[in-house]
Amino acid sequence: MAAIFEPVERIDKVQLDGLALLKIVKHCHESLPQMVSGSLLGLANENGTLEVTHAFPFPDSTDAGPSNDDAGQDFQLEMMRMLREVNVDNNCVGWYQSMYLGSYSTASFLENQLSYQTDLSPNAVVLLYDPLQTSHGSLVLKCFRLKKSYVESKNASSSEEIFEEIPVVLTNPGLGKALVHELKADTTFDCLDLSTNPYLEKHLEFLCSWVDDLSQEQHKFQYWARSNKRNRNKEGNSEAPNKLESLLITNQIRTYCTQMDKYAGSGFGKLFLASGLHQQDQTATK
Repeated sequence: MAAIFEPVERIDKVQLDGLALLKIVKHCHESLPQMVSGSLLGLANENGTLEVTHAFPFPDSTDAGPSNDDAGQDFQLEMMRMLREVNVDNNCVGWYQSMYLGSYSTASFLENQLSYQTDLSPNAVVLLYDPLQTSHGSLVLKCFRLKKSYVESKNASSSEEIFEEIPVVLTNPGLGKALVHELKADTTFDCLDLSTNPYLEKHLEFLCSWVDDLSQEQHKFQYWARSNKRNRNKEGNSEAPNKLESLLITNQIRTYCTQMDKYAGSGFGKLFLASGLHQQDQTATK
């Protein structure tokens, strides 16, 4: 995080360059099944738009978050220096990370983003890309940052008071649009696949696992409440369990429910479309 950009005003939109998106997609797909991360470069405009024009991956590590060791810092500094020499934007505006079926709400993810918004800039963001869902015809790209109230207080009363999603707009230069217009790609119909069972089954499996984790956190709090009630007349009562983990788990459960609702809705739409085409075909053959 060498190049620090000063916040002009609080951003409300992220403008992502198509080339930067392709670099993120290439890095995430080539590293499967390992989850990887990288740095986002660009500039914050005065109109409340954060422009992301370049991206590069972090060195390979066992941790999915940004590397904090000396080697990782030296690598980022060297990348910044080389990009500056070739007149590429070298202002770090955040980071990106791959995710698996929408799983991201963890304590390490929260700490990484908090360090970016406190040490780099309040406008630092994180882009989340899901290579598995994207490979089946649905681009899953989300942008998050921590809410200002949470950054200032480091405390939240509900899961909705931690993260906020920022809309992402993809842009391409004129020459890139002309090239895409000239390309003649073969038409595929993978997105019309009527089968959504594998996704729903995997989402339900993950959802059950996170619900079990939430139940364990609630049991910890109930145990503390009972112990505190028994020892209310004694000095040195134990400290209450940290509720941040429960809020993160709740946020992830809500994400899974939203994605399941999305898949179920698109699945019903495909089934109704297929049913209408089938009836039309039967009518035409009579």
